[in-house]
Amino acid sequence: MAHAVRFHETGGPDVLRWEAVDVGDPGPGQVRLRHEAVGLNFADTYFRSGLYPVPLPSGIGVEAAGVVEAVGPGVTNVAAGDRVTYTGFINTLGAYGTERLIPAAPLIRLPDGIACDTAAAMTMRGLTSAYLLRRIHAFAPGDTLLLHAAAGGVGLIVSQWAKLLGLTVIGTVSSEHKADIARAHGCDHTIDYSREDVAQRVRELTDGAGVDVVFDSVGKDTFEGSLDSLKRRGLMVCVGTASGPIPPFDPQRLAMKGSLYLTRPALADYIADPAEKNDLAGELFAHVAAGRIRIEINQRYALQDAAQAHRDLESRRTTGSSVFIV
Repeated sequence: MAHAVRFHETGGPDVLRWEAVDVGDPGPGQVRLRHEAVGLNFADTYFRSGLYPVPLPSGIGVEAAGVVEAVGPGVTNVAAGDRVTYTGFINTLGAYGTERLIPAAPLIRLPDGIACDTAAAMTMRGLTSAYLLRRIHAFAPGDTLLLHAAAGGVGLIVSQWAKLLGLTVIGTVSSEHKADIARAHGCDHTIDYSREDVAQRVRELTDGAGVDVVFDSVGKDTFEGSLDSLKRRGLMVCVGTASGPIPPFDPQRLAMKGSLYLTRPALADYIADPAEKNDLAGELFAHVAAGRIRIEINQRYALQDAAQAHRDLESRRTTGSSVFIV
């Protein structure tokens, strides 16, 4: 019997339940997928808490990797026996399970050199890193990047990839232990935001100029400091809200702080086109397979322990990537 983690009401980690489910046979455009590993992402907590509303009861999780067990009518991009990975949003919700039905369209075939646990740990984070570095801004060698949550799953991939592009990376962290991890993965400088003024330290490190781009996945708590860290006509990329949503603000402030640019991108809009998704995935997989980017799986959980995994994630006790092993 297949099992899945589901929630019948929104709230804290304790609303997550381990339940038996009937998967059934794939319909048109669907596959039945047996999971080997499932990704744990901060976005999962937004669904659980109700920040991202969905009809209840609901499954949870948007990223996993495994083996195609059966395909429905009209499926041509994958076949039974293929190893695949996926990430997405509403169209892939329900990844916390041993097996499932899923549309075939989001699935990406895995190269032989990438294991399912690695894929589950990096598909969302890696594709996010890919579009941030390869689509958002025309980075050039020597550009400076302020990277929040530098020891997190996206942060460690971005740091390594940014060094391949010749960027100078300043990473923010919450402890010396995380600073060591961030530096080991490519950060040229680290700032402990728990005891240092981020914007002031950025100015010191850049001889007063500020950075070209900020990748801010924290949100409310770091927004002001991020704006104050940018050079004239710099780009603020709001890529997450781990500390809470950014309050409304007057866009005139962007002009007053140096004609700044601001964007709030979403991964879904950069992988909606299959050709672009395949290009980004191909570049990511090539770097990982060649060892140029290392994927750090620092936490592994059983799916039955999803509530504890969410507690660890929200209390910032995790580093790198976390996965559920099925």
